[in-house]
Amino acid sequence: MLTAPPPDLEAAAELLRALANVHRLAIVHELGTGARCVHELVDALGLSQPLVSQHLRVLRSTHLVRTERRGREIAYSLGDEHVAHIVHDAIVHAHELRPSRQLSTEEEQ
Repeated sequence: MLTAPPPDLEAAAELLRALANVHRLAIVHELGTGARCVHELVDALGLSQPLVSQHLRVLRSTHLVRTERRGREIAYSLGDEHVAHIVHDAIVHAHELRPSRQLSTEEEQ
């Protein structure tokens, strides 16, 4: 008989689903250095404004980012620092895996 996963595992899976996009990872990585308005994220990441806004909506809906009004603009920041650490660790881990993947590919040839 299958049982439902514990709520903590469901929440973790939801978090990882929200991060499972290269643009959202880039946004979270950028926000790890401080709050940014949409136009600042557009400039920093080289993405279109509608695309950045779409991904920010996903991140907001999962409470990974929060907003704060700055005059006429809205600044986005991370909901908590854990998210920045998760993304940073994932990037470092992916970087560490890269050389071993190349080695195993070269060994197969």
